[in-house]
Order: sequence, then structure tokens, then C-alpha cells
Amino acid sequence: MVLSSAQAMPLAGAGLWLRTEAGCSLAIGRWPRFAYNASGGGGPAFGGPAHGGVALEEGWQGLQLDPAQLTIPDLCWRTTRFLGLPLPPGLRIALRPERLEGRWHHVTGALELDFAARFQFSLGGGLYRAPDLIVRTRLTTAAVVGSRHQAVGQPLDGLGRGQLVGVAQVAPSGDRWLDRFLGLPDEALALLRCRLAPEEEPAPPAPAFRAPAVG
Repeated sequence: MVLSSAQAMPLAGAGLWLRTEAGCSLAIGRWPRFAYNASGGGGPAFGGPAHGGVALEEGWQGLQLDPAQLTIPDLCWRTTRFLGLPLPPGLRIALRPERLEGRWHHVTGALELDFAARFQFSLGGGLYRAPDLIVRTRLTTAAVVGSRHQAVGQPLDGLGRGQLVGVAQVAPSGDRWLDRFLGLPDEALALLRCRLAPEEEPAPPAPAFRAPAVG
């Protein structure tokens, strides 16, 4: 969706906040998608006319989030459903972001972010902890096509809401049980509903949750 000049959001220097919302989903390998409510996550976004020290084309702004200030809700029975049912109590997947930066177009709503994070699996309140799974991908509001998964993002609208999508190759963790269970190495897919808006602006009510369509 292309924004009119009246709808265009302020530039990154005005002080922005990236918020994660409900209606997200994740998939890994052959497993069906997990429905994921990421509401309550996010962090402050900083930027300027360059990304990685390189000047950007007209209309684009660099955008960077400090991983230390970025929160992403854990996947657990409160936030995540699989085949319509909550995850079993005691199963938790913590997301520890290490990088989230890229660029956005304040008129068209296009957004591209390089994402890196550690996924930390635990069972029984920590009785079992698997080695971290390291995931790196480019999240985009455009379309992505992998060897197993595909999805279409949604550019930010006049309220700053959109959908980021990304595919990633996930290497084995080194834990034979977890790698066999997940079928690693394999491909993962992420669909993240988000809102990029001025930091001081309260978020309006999100649209009613509907499970993302299978791509």
C-alpha cells in the first residue's frame, strides 16, 4: 500500500518505536505453523539517511534497534498455539535478539530488517535446556520464497501497521534429540505483525486476531 503525503509517517530521527503484535506465526521444517501472539514486544528504533555507512536512495531511511532494548515474548502456552491447542505447560522457547536493523521507506511503507537471534528451548522449568538455535534472516514487507516455505508481507499502512516475513536456513544445534525432533538442518519461516510509529503515540486497538493463511 502506498501512503499519501498526508499519511506518510515521520522520519526515523523523530523517534520511533517498533511494536510486535498478535497474529504472528512461525514454522520450522515439515511442522505446521505455530500461531504466535507477540503483542507487548518491541523497542525504540533509531535511524537516519544511511544504513551500514552507505547513503540510501531517496525516500529510504536507515533503521536500527538496540538488541539490549528489544523485547520479544517467549513462545509458551500463554502466547503460542499449535494445531489449535496451547503449547504444553513447561515447554518454552525464549528469543534473544542479537541484531535487528535495515531500512524503511516512509512513503511506500516498505520495510527490510536484517534479523539475528538465539532461540533457547527448555522443558520442565529448565530441567532440560537445548543448545541455542541461531537464526539469521532478512525480514521484509515484500514476498519471500524458500525451498520449503513462502509468504507475502504487507507494507506499513497509514497507522504504521504491516507484516514482516522471512525464511532462514537453520543449522543443527548439536543436540541429537532436538535436531531429530525438528528435522534439522531445515528451513524456518517467520511472519511478524508489527507497528512502526512515533514513540509517544499510543497504539490503537489491533484488528481482531485471525490465524495467518498458509502460504
